[in-house]
Parts: sequence; structure tokens; C-alpha cells
Amino acid sequence: MARTKFPVEVLTPEGEIFNEEIEMLSTRTAVGSIGILANHEPVLAMLEPTELRLYRSETDVVRFTQDEGYLQFAENRALLLLKEATRLEGGAAGQGPASRAPLSHSNGG
Repeated sequence: MARTKFPVEVLTPEGEIFNEEIEMLSTRTAVGSIGILANHEPVLAMLEPTELRLYRSETDVVRFTQDEGYLQFAENRALLLLKEATRLEGGAAGQGPASRAPLSHSNGG
């Protein structure tokens, strides 16, 4: 079942590394793990180093290693400001080669 999508932007000091609509994001804050779906209550949180997961769909997940930073979710938009982020390639978390941010946008799925 498809979920409602919302825009998410991920920024590092080097620039924008992700800017697309997604169904869900999953990350870790200073007080624990959080998952954000469309129409979530507004949130402002400090982020801890972890794996950031951005779900385009149930089977299409973009993964990044995430350094410290901040998450803002308001007006059905997410903004993540991260000290550093590296995209994880391949299937499972932590597997496959990694590439450094910033990334180019792709039109494919």
C-alpha cells in the first residue's frame, strides 16, 4: 500500500545531498529512534550518528551514514542539517561501497 509522500531535504556543509519526496524517514535523535510519515506533528530534534533511511517506497530505500545534526519537520516538510553524511550503496545497511556527499540527483528508480 502506497503512503502519502512528503518532501525531504538533506544538507551538509558541502551542500545538498538529497532533495526528493519520500514516504517515510527513519533516524536517531538524542532521545531515541524516530520514524516520520506524512502529516506528522511538528518536530525539532538533535540528531545522533546513525544510519539515516529515506523510504521512497517499501522496497526503495536510500541510506546514508549520518553524523550529528538537526531535524526539523513542519508544514509536512522535513529538513535535515547534518555535519557529515555518506551514502551507502547496495542492499543491506553497511554493505557495499560507500560514496561521499554531495550526490547528483537521478531520475531513475
